[in-house]
Amino acid sequence: MVSPLSKSKLAPSNPSRPTLPVFSRLLSTLVLWSVVLSSLWFFGADAAIWLLTLLTALTLHEFYALTEKLGHRPFRWFGLSISVLMTAAPFYLTQYYTEAEEFAGLAPALLALAFVVCSVRVLGARDNTNRVETIAATMLGLLYVPFMLHYFARLILLYDTPEAGLVPCLWVIVVAKFCDVGALLTGLAIGKHKMAPRISPKKTWEGAGGGVLTSIGLGVAIAHYFPDYLPELFTPAVAALVALVIAITAIVSDLIESAIKRRADTKDTGALIPGIGGAFDLTDSLIFTAPVAYVIFLFLR
Repeated sequence: MVSPLSKSKLAPSNPSRPTLPVFSRLLSTLVLWSVVLSSLWFFGADAAIWLLTLLTALTLHEFYALTEKLGHRPFRWFGLSISVLMTAAPFYLTQYYTEAEEFAGLAPALLALAFVVCSVRVLGARDNTNRVETIAATMLGLLYVPFMLHYFARLILLYDTPEAGLVPCLWVIVVAKFCDVGALLTGLAIGKHKMAPRISPKKTWEGAGGGVLTSIGLGVAIAHYFPDYLPELFTPAVAALVALVIAITAIVSDLIESAIKRRADTKDTGALIPGIGGAFDLTDSLIFTAPVAYVIFLFLR
């Protein structure tokens, strides 16, 4: 006869995962996509830039909160102001000038200006021990978040009209974000082998494979059914290859965010979106994806 104590020892060490958080995450994903698509339908490229600017600023705000947990004191409001300019200014300046390429160097220029301003500001700081850390935290946030994400605005401006650039931009975001969804569902179903247990214990190689396949499937389907809205060179075969690169980049980008959160001993960067977390938890897989996608579409347009 097995004692109650023995039964408890024989019980599985990993109880079944609750389905409620998964349902909440999927529901939030559907709601978010409904909001995004509705906004794009009614307001076009302007809505894309507004959403990008808002999410970028919120992500940077949460990134600075993580650095403060590590004992740093970045110039938060200054960084957020530069973030808004870096994301939205290139798009709206092109509404008054004919050549969008004239503003290709605006983001790097703003980054350099921010470095100068931060360096001057810390000269008057009373605490001599954290001047370098303050500059480093402020500038890392600007480089890692708005500078990377502003490439979505640059991607929209690659084409003759902002509306023409919307679909390639949306294609990239769909491929990157649904890699997360595919990885989540596949990992829950068959995930066994941990991919990065010290960084993100729930991620598995099986889940990553499912996410990549989901991205490729969606990317090819969009290229097949909507060829008139994408570059002429963007055939389903090319879409499959590009989706593979985007999906892998999205996974790496997601892991980097997880490493930052783990260093700050934080599970979610906020509670903005039920089942997902904060804005940083929403944009994590897009940060490295944006510049990679911009370079790819630069050669495919």
